[in-house]
Amino acid sequence: MENPPATKNRRTFLKSSSAAAAGTAAFAPRLHGAFAGGDDEIKVGLVGCGGKGTSDIRQVLEVGENIKLHALGDAFADTASAKYQQLSNDKNKAKVACEGRVFGGLDAYKKVIDSGVDVVFLVTSPGFRPVHFDYAIEQGKHVFMQKPCAVDARGCRMLLETNAKAKEKGLKVGVGFQRRHDQKYIDIIKRLQDGAIGDIVSLRAYWDGRTPWTRKRKEGQTEMEYQIMNWYYFNWLCGDHNVEQHIHNLDVCNWLMDAYPGIAQGKGGCEVRNGPDTGETFDHHQVEYVYGEKWDGPSVRMHSSCRHIPGCFGSVSEHAHGAKGYAIINSGRIYDNDGKEIFRAEGGGSSEMRHKNAFIDAIRNNKDFNEGDNGAMSTMTAVFGRMATYSGKLLSMKACLDSKIDVFPYDAGDMDWDTVPPVTPDGDGNYKRPVPGVTQVV
Repeated sequence: MENPPATKNRRTFLKSSSAAAAGTAAFAPRLHGAFAGGDDEIKVGLVGCGGKGTSDIRQVLEVGENIKLHALGDAFADTASAKYQQLSNDKNKAKVACEGRVFGGLDAYKKVIDSGVDVVFLVTSPGFRPVHFDYAIEQGKHVFMQKPCAVDARGCRMLLETNAKAKEKGLKVGVGFQRRHDQKYIDIIKRLQDGAIGDIVSLRAYWDGRTPWTRKRKEGQTEMEYQIMNWYYFNWLCGDHNVEQHIHNLDVCNWLMDAYPGIAQGKGGCEVRNGPDTGETFDHHQVEYVYGEKWDGPSVRMHSSCRHIPGCFGSVSEHAHGAKGYAIINSGRIYDNDGKEIFRAEGGGSSEMRHKNAFIDAIRNNKDFNEGDNGAMSTMTAVFGRMATYSGKLLSMKACLDSKIDVFPYDAGDMDWDTVPPVTPDGDGNYKRPVPGVTQVV
């Protein structure tokens, strides 16, 4: 977690953002022109051509007739080309118009954003998100970015600063928390906030599942290429799996509480996922969050579990307990203290499509739509939990948000395939993992 030696060309965020601002004052979003109340063509760009990015583009192309995929890019040029060919053969192939605008390389995000798009989808590994978001907003683009939105405190501070600029410019910002657009979740959260189970006394949240993909090292790859290809297992790119996956459940709890935790402590480690193919991340995290500023004071506590160990209890869910009953939030069900079901929310339709429809509608009709601040703070909630498990310490949100220890220590423009990553393997190909009680996070 310590800062690595300064790399060539490393710059601070404030320096890079100030320079960008000086050269982009002329850029402004089309808010009161073609899009206002109309249905002129919206040009969309995609940055990050993995499975999620491709899925997001397929969904947004379903929203309306006058939407075109104008450009796409990925760190790996062959991935960008392959996805372009794939999308060009989909049912919406008439809406794919990227000829001459398929980009590869670590600077592909700039090429996509500068290609004449109106909207950009940011779906790379999350360590890059704050820099990509800032560049897009400086260029006057509406942004839909996937969660998580950063991997460390500096990234979350950058997101908040950039989002303030987005608001000033009237730009629309979507963040991939689709549960907030799921009717079942919307209905049960409202019921709980209206007192269906009395005062909330505790919450539980789980993402206990299976280890995702791993990708073998290829002959001739640089260490940077290998780590970006296997981004899920490196904190500077992923944030660990409690940040990358469990953030959905944590965001639901924040939504219900209409707040973010102030105190946290946790435990974690790597029990079974050891070896050179699984990087430096933990395979289990257990965090106790406090919605309040005092550890021993009256407060609501959220118990968070995230695990990647085969053969164990599995659950992806959120639960609320109150004075008069309890709720299984993800199921949309509320029960009284005798176990009798007193409410069942009914869902319907794709929450991801609802989300994309609302985002595009806000652009077309200049409606308020900005999810950036919550994206930053729910991301910070997950990062906060990782900081608690890595350190083994009782921590405050304030101290963690102010942390000067950078997990992602670059401006993305300072990197190339020969740049040395912030973590490197030992002689056996293994990566050093954090040690609770030793690792410094603040």
